[in-house]
Amino acid sequence: MKKALALALALTMVLGLTACGGGDKPQQPAGSTPAASTPASSTPAAGPVANKDKPLVWFNRQPSNSSTGELDMTALSFNKDTYYVGFDANQGAELQGQMILDYITANIDTIDRNGDGVIGYVLAIGDIGHNDSIARTRGVRKALDTAVEEGGAIKSDAVGINADGSASAVKDGKLTIGGKEYTVRELASQEMKNSAGATWDAATAGNTIGTWVSTFGDQIDIVASNNDGMGMAMFNAWSKENKVPTFGYDANSDAVAAIADGYGGTISQHADVQAYLTLRVLRNALDGVDIDTGIGTPDEAGNVLSDDVFKYVDAERSYYALNVAVTAGNYTDFTDATKPYAPVANQLSQDGHPTKNVWLNIYNAADNFLSATYQPLLQNYDDILNLNVEYIGGDGQTEGNITNRLSNPSQYDAFAINMVKTDNSASYTALLNQ
Repeated sequence: MKKALALALALTMVLGLTACGGGDKPQQPAGSTPAASTPASSTPAAGPVANKDKPLVWFNRQPSNSSTGELDMTALSFNKDTYYVGFDANQGAELQGQMILDYITANIDTIDRNGDGVIGYVLAIGDIGHNDSIARTRGVRKALDTAVEEGGAIKSDAVGINADGSASAVKDGKLTIGGKEYTVRELASQEMKNSAGATWDAATAGNTIGTWVSTFGDQIDIVASNNDGMGMAMFNAWSKENKVPTFGYDANSDAVAAIADGYGGTISQHADVQAYLTLRVLRNALDGVDIDTGIGTPDEAGNVLSDDVFKYVDAERSYYALNVAVTAGNYTDFTDATKPYAPVANQLSQDGHPTKNVWLNIYNAADNFLSATYQPLLQNYDDILNLNVEYIGGDGQTEGNITNRLSNPSQYDAFAINMVKTDNSASYTALLNQ
C-alpha cells in the first residue's frame, strides 16, 4: 500500500489518478437505452488526489431507499467518476417468473402432486428492502397470476402462511393450459433473515422449508427462491428427495450442477460481465480514458462487450448486465461460473495501464454468490486489468464491520463498495470526505 512520506524528506508521491470531465465527443456505449448517453471522456489529474475525488463504483447493491426503491442519486453522483454496476433486475425477474411458468406448462400433467387442482408454491424472499429481491418476488407473482397491485406496483410483501388463499399481498392465480384452467396459490413466503440480522440466509431457508412441509405436505408443488443460496438449501433439505422442482437465481456452480439432479432452473445475471464492469470502470477512470473503453468500444487489447450482454443508463449512472435463463436445456453451458467472459479476458499492458491499488468489499463473506462466484471472477479480472485489489469480507449484518477497515483511504487509488443495506451509502462517503 502507498503511504505518504514525511514532509521533511521533501518527497511527493502520486496516490492515484482520477478522471476529470472534458472529452470532445462522449460516445454512447453499445446496449445503452435510446435516451442514454455515455459519460464524458476523462483526462488524468496531476499530483495527489483527494479521497473524495477518487473513482468509486457501487456494485451489487444499488444505492436506493429500501422502502420505496427510489435511487440515491447523491450517492450515484458522489463525484464525476462514480457509477453503479449490477444487472437488469426487472428483466431477470421476468425471466425467472417465465422460467417457472414454462416448467409448469411443460409438466402440467404431473405438477399437481396431490391432485387437489391447486398448483401450490412457496417462496423464499431474500431481503424485503432490497430492490433485486423485490423485483424477483414481483416477477414470480406476475408470471403465475398471483400478483396484487397497489399504487400501480405489484406487492412484494411476505405473506407468511396463506393456506386458504386469503392473504392480502397475493391472490389465487388462474392459468389456462391446454384448454383447462388451473388455480395457482402462494402457500407461504418469508424473508430469510437469521437471528443476527443477516438476510438472504441459506440456513434459515433450509430450516424454513421443513416448517412449510410440516404445514402443507404434498400441497407444495413448486419451490421458488430469490437466489440460489436459499434455493439450494431448500433443495438439499427436502425438495431433491421429494422430486419437487426448485427455482433460484444467480447460476451459482452448485445450483447449475444440481439441474442434472432435478433443480428446476436458475437465472444467470452474467456475473462474469458484472465483475469485469466493476473493475473496468475504475481502470478507465484511473487511466483518464473514455469510460466506454473496453466496454462498448474495443480497447487496444481487443476487449469489448456486445450490446446483448449489458446496457448503460446515463440518468442512473449505472451499468447493467443482462440475464439468461439456465434450465435443463442449456445448463451445461454454465457449469463454470468463475470463468472470465472470453470477449473481455485479454491482458492489458503494464506500460499503458500501470498497477493501481483498489479497496473493495464484499458485504457478506458467507454469501454464496458473492464469495464463490463474484469474488473469484474479480480476482481473475484484477490481474488482467493490472489492479492490486484488497478484498474485505463483511459479516452481512452491519456496515461498521466493513467501514472500520477503511481507516486510511489515502492508501488506495479507487474504491468498489458493496453495502449491507442500500440506504447506507453515507457510511462510506463520509469516510472519503474526511
